[in-house]
Amino acid sequence: MDARFLGIAELAETPSVAVVVDVMRAYTVAAWAFGRGAEKIVLAESLAEVLALKARHPDWVALKDGPPAPGFDLVNSPGLLRSVDLGGRTVVQKTTAGTVGALAVKDASLVLCAGFVVAEATARILRARRCDGVTFVVTGEDGRADEDLACAQYIAGRAAGAGTDAAGFLRRAGGSRAAGELATGVRQGVHPDDVALCLELDRFPFAMVATSEGPLMVLRPRAVPIPVEDARI
Repeated sequence: MDARFLGIAELAETPSVAVVVDVMRAYTVAAWAFGRGAEKIVLAESLAEVLALKARHPDWVALKDGPPAPGFDLVNSPGLLRSVDLGGRTVVQKTTAGTVGALAVKDASLVLCAGFVVAEATARILRARRCDGVTFVVTGEDGRADEDLACAQYIAGRAAGAGTDAAGFLRRAGGSRAAGELATGVRQGVHPDDVALCLELDRFPFAMVATSEGPLMVLRPRAVPIPVEDARI
């Protein structure tokens, strides 16, 4: 498999298959939202779009980066989200980098959104599709975020069928600038457990697939069966 690792600004053309990686915290949060029962997540282009959708659909859950704000129900924190019941709900998410990355590749034939919490399920989809080329969109820090690059490289290795050990990749992510900022309170809207939750490998058994549904980019979980050869007895 030919894997490319690009920042959002480096996307000169629409890839055929894209894996959009935001470990800290957009796609860890998205996975937790599905784990808490959300039906789908709408990836919004702006905070104004989130509020407009919320106004039209008062039962939808509005989520943003940073501190709490009027009109928004949740912030982009897995630690704060994990106790919320989202059974059957639609979440509308806007973050600084993760949602921007997904919208940048919305015309790709397959768009997967990922973090360490869904790494293996994401790799299984890529293996099943036998993708010749995959573009990994490293969303943080203009493509330089080491937690996102480490996760992307780990998934690429797993998708290629290599017996890739996660330990080194998780250490890189844990030592990243983003992890430090979350741990020291530089970023707002943070729970003390956020870094640990973002580094929890394969917490969820599903991948997350984004597709266009009318004018909206919508993220949904996709269960990925364990292949017979990977099963553990």
